[in-house]
Amino acid sequence: MIDVRRSADRYPGGEAAEGIDTRHAFSFGPHYDPDNLRFGALIACNEERLAPGAGFGEHPHSHTEIVTWVVTGELTHRDSAGHTTVVRPGDLQRLSSAAGVRHSERNDGAEPLVFVQMWLAPDEPGGEPSYEIVRGLGDTEPYAYALPRAGAVLHARRLPAGGRTQTPAAPAVYLHVVRGEVRLAEAELGPGDAARITGGEARELTASTPAEVLLWEMRG
Repeated sequence: MIDVRRSADRYPGGEAAEGIDTRHAFSFGPHYDPDNLRFGALIACNEERLAPGAGFGEHPHSHTEIVTWVVTGELTHRDSAGHTTVVRPGDLQRLSSAAGVRHSERNDGAEPLVFVQMWLAPDEPGGEPSYEIVRGLGDTEPYAYALPRAGAVLHARRLPAGGRTQTPAAPAVYLHVVRGEVRLAEAELGPGDAARITGGEARELTASTPAEVLLWEMRG
């Protein structure tokens, strides 16, 4: 089964006056939808746009795996465990908040910042927070990042026009289009569109234009 969710149907968020524009794929904050709380281990997939100088001040997280993929610009991350990192396109950042951690995220650069941030529920709560950044993950092909605490693997694909790949053959697969246009079965998907795929069958994905997609492979 393929359940297509369009970019235009995402829940709006952020603070426009502060240069923050957010689009939520799942129930989030005041936008409560009991029928859209999660898919597999995935509980949030937020498209974030920060103007230069804008950002999220220090705030807490717990019992959540947070994976960030920068599309354009530079993201400055600081956390209570002492990490200060600048995340750029092609880098992957993972923060395991475990029993609790505080962090901030800002656009300290001169250009607009766009990133996708995905939250996953771990199999077991608690533990010690941990942090990792993988430089240039998006520069190798194929590329994937395992998230054992949530029983999930993130696959990133950059396809030329006409390029083809397959979705993972997993009980649950979440597809997010970062840029470009792709065809999945009979559906044409553009930037910000997503598809929730179940049934364990690999599906062919074809790029109609040069495209970048993120695919979460999950147990269901």
